[in-house]
Amino acid sequence: MSASSGTIRPMGPDAVTPQFEEPLGMRMPYTAEISRTNPTCFVFLVDQSTSMSDPIGGDSVDTKKKADVVADAINRLITELSVKCAKEEGVRDYFHVAVIGYGATVGSAFSGALAGRDLVPLSEVADNPARVDDRTKKVPDGAGGLVETSIAFPVWMDPVAHGGTPMNRALKYAETLVSGWTERYPGGFPPIVINLTDGESTDGDPTESATAISTHATADGAALLFNLHVSAAGGSPTAFPDSAADLPDTYARTLFGMSSPLPTHMRSYAASQGQRVSESTRGFVYNADITSVVQFLDIGTRATELR
Repeated sequence: MSASSGTIRPMGPDAVTPQFEEPLGMRMPYTAEISRTNPTCFVFLVDQSTSMSDPIGGDSVDTKKKADVVADAINRLITELSVKCAKEEGVRDYFHVAVIGYGATVGSAFSGALAGRDLVPLSEVADNPARVDDRTKKVPDGAGGLVETSIAFPVWMDPVAHGGTPMNRALKYAETLVSGWTERYPGGFPPIVINLTDGESTDGDPTESATAISTHATADGAALLFNLHVSAAGGSPTAFPDSAADLPDTYARTLFGMSSPLPTHMRSYAASQGQRVSESTRGFVYNADITSVVQFLDIGTRATELR
């Protein structure tokens, strides 16, 4: 029988213990090793409705627009993924990445050479930013203070804020990508869809479309859908809840219900970052401020072991 059948191999005269290979169906979900031959994918759904031009919540004096914060966070994350997967021969394609915007239109939010592309191997993404901006960053000056320095900031997507919030169409778009991916890599770590939004769907209840994403699965588990609600000024974040009981309204409870439970390794990492988690914790943040957006993306894209 094949190695994945779970049979005990015959013991030779010099054998000490039988070798048992666990079949895919018996191992813990969300533990598949990620490799170049068996990668996984991230699908970012980015709300680009008009209200994303409003200021984000938080205590910062220099309040930024929600669209700017989300775009910066995704661009920064792509840079970090590229660095994490960089080896001597270049960036390894452990991940394929799609950034889908939804507002006046629904489709790829990549700019530059990747415009119009959906799931793109990470090496291609790393090699093709639309541009590299000069940004300022405060760093320690060695004497207990901070000093501004210039850094290179690659940009793959620009902030957009125009139109409604066709979340249903965006989720269905994501389902198409997830369906094709699970068919192509049936034994791999499941796709992760991350929806970043600031308002209710304008094209109907998104629950059914969200549920459809998790009907697609690999041998390692069902596709994951995480949701982050970006707050308006003054919002107080509710991060990674395990119940909808304390959420403020029907909209928040809808997004919670759409969100997948965090896999074990993500819960462990969230706990190490100061989050209170349980086995029922879901990948959901409500009223996210700038810090919450960055942390949410960090936790939600925390992969298993890379090979």
